[in-house]
Amino acid sequence: MTPEEAFAAALAAAQTDHTIDNLVVAVSGGGDSMALLHVAQAWGRAQGKAVSALTVDHGLRDEAATEAARVAEICADLGVAHRTLDWPDWDGQGNLQAMARAARYDLIANAAPAGAAILIGHTMDDAAETFLIRLARGSGVDGLSRMRSTWTDRGHLWLRPFLTVRRAALRDWLHDREIGWIDDPTNDDTQYDRVRMRQALDLLAPLGIDAERLTMTAQAMTEARQALEHWAEQAARGTAWTEAGDVLFDRAKVQALPRETHDRLIAHAIGWVASAAYRPRRAALMQAVRDVTETGRATLGGCLLTAKGGTLRVGREPKAVADLRASPPSIWDNRWRLSGPDAPSGQVLAVRALGAGGLSDCPDWRETGLPRETLLASPAVFAGDRLVAAPLAGHPAGWRAELCPPRGDFFTSLLSH
Repeated sequence: MTPEEAFAAALAAAQTDHTIDNLVVAVSGGGDSMALLHVAQAWGRAQGKAVSALTVDHGLRDEAATEAARVAEICADLGVAHRTLDWPDWDGQGNLQAMARAARYDLIANAAPAGAAILIGHTMDDAAETFLIRLARGSGVDGLSRMRSTWTDRGHLWLRPFLTVRRAALRDWLHDREIGWIDDPTNDDTQYDRVRMRQALDLLAPLGIDAERLTMTAQAMTEARQALEHWAEQAARGTAWTEAGDVLFDRAKVQALPRETHDRLIAHAIGWVASAAYRPRRAALMQAVRDVTETGRATLGGCLLTAKGGTLRVGREPKAVADLRASPPSIWDNRWRLSGPDAPSGQVLAVRALGAGGLSDCPDWRETGLPRETLLASPAVFAGDRLVAAPLAGHPAGWRAELCPPRGDFFTSLLSH
């Protein structure tokens, strides 16, 4: 299948469920994204669809700004609107590649026009490398499933049209058309897992373990995951419920489930409450389950797990949201929208976690029946340090808190789409 054919097939499949009028291509300047840019531009011109491009400069290499400028020149030659986005926020801590990837997706989602479909240039090789990385980490069925070709997030449709195309085929396509690209030196830096897995694939290919075979295995894992999700969703409806943004389980019922289903439900509850893109690592999840069983309390992934009586509650950890701020009616903590009266002239309102200080100004909070920890992490409206409203804590003052989880309700979001 040629790059054009793969692209057309991917867009046709996406358009059965979505209206696509505006394409945004994430372009680093590398071979994969450069091929995607040119194919998308030709497709958009033929279909009468708007096409634009975004490049993220992570500020990690001196050459990055020059490369982004070169991408801008190429886009101008193609008649494609282009914008460079800067990431100034890395503090030198944590997993650089993971943090850069998360920042890249955030920046692109925020910069893309409302309702635009965002195109990412991942190939079959990327999917195979990801499979090996996750295999090395001991991932289960979900982690070894096929890389998503289509998904929705933050108001956008995201597409990977080249997952059926090999990286080498894209470079051959570029060579045939005398289209250049920019080689990122970090693609050869063996300090990164992905580079080492790329090299490992070259060694494994003579044994029949190549990108095509790993893709087949990942597809089998995807089908297994879908079956597990189906049964987990059915089990959840008989064991779980939601309250004030928390997920609650009947402990006896959830503990009686098969271990895989039990773990899937707890992991999903953590991801749903924290609006996390990925489920917790298995070892960390197992430790949290042991801790909450033995002590009645555990924290993981920005969530607080508490066991009391016959109920296990998964709620937001107050410390995880203590520094989050939003201006109403913007979404706070990726899931709460507060709406209410306009602020008096000259007064600036902010949404942040209620906290201990705010809770002390809500004398009727116990009448809500909600745990103190849930309310500490709940959204509230402040004018400076003065509490204006705390809708979940019995002090609405004309304000309303609406839960808007990015993946929908807890139960249906158990199923991947």
